[in-house]
Amino acid sequence: MRVTEDGPAPPRVPDSPLADTVLERLTAAYASAADPARADAMRAYMKDVAPFLGVATPARRALSRTVEAGLPRPSEADCTAVALRCWDLPEREYHYFAVDYLRKHVRRCSSGFLPVTRHLVTTVPWWDTVDLLAAHVVGELVAADPALTAAMDRWSADDDLWLVRTALLHQLRYKERTDAGRLFGYCLRQCGHPDFFVRKAIGWSLREYARTDPDAVRGFLAREGDRFAPLSVREALKNIGA
Repeated sequence: MRVTEDGPAPPRVPDSPLADTVLERLTAAYASAADPARADAMRAYMKDVAPFLGVATPARRALSRTVEAGLPRPSEADCTAVALRCWDLPEREYHYFAVDYLRKHVRRCSSGFLPVTRHLVTTVPWWDTVDLLAAHVVGELVAADPALTAAMDRWSADDDLWLVRTALLHQLRYKERTDAGRLFGYCLRQCGHPDFFVRKAIGWSLREYARTDPDAVRGFLAREGDRFAPLSVREALKNIGA
């Protein structure tokens, strides 16, 4: 299935017996491990972006394994249903489960899954979900279908800072496959962005590419560095020096 629209209309939740089973198991398992005291601390640490159940990461991952035990591999429709239904639940741990589930099964999804990722990135957005979706889900979709770079071009110029951050970070794991011209272009497009999370993403994306081609990043910043916030430049040069 080809993607034809990545606009703001929320995607439909498809019928999925597998998602029914996953959500039934998931809500029972996570609720049984809830810790209200820990939940308050987790919510405060994440700046009140969402309520938490208070399930620590190691315990949550162990519970997730029991939730998925014995279940078949999902289809794209199953992935869509699991992700969207998890996102409709208020507690952040369910969002984390959805992100982990998509990371595991993203290769079951076509380019038509991109509107779902857009919804996840822009709904209850914070770095804890957006960054993993960008690098491990959106990046995989674009790598599998280079035609989706047109959507990344649009996201890189969007008014939504989380779509901008996703576009900047989607090549984070590409290494030698990185489209350096596109990466540098996105960074220049947003070099004057006022938000910390975009400035940080510029530096992070350049720093990660510098592991593959430090001379290219150093040369880019030698030419254009004065246009960037000091935070972006510091982050970009952290491992390679000036």
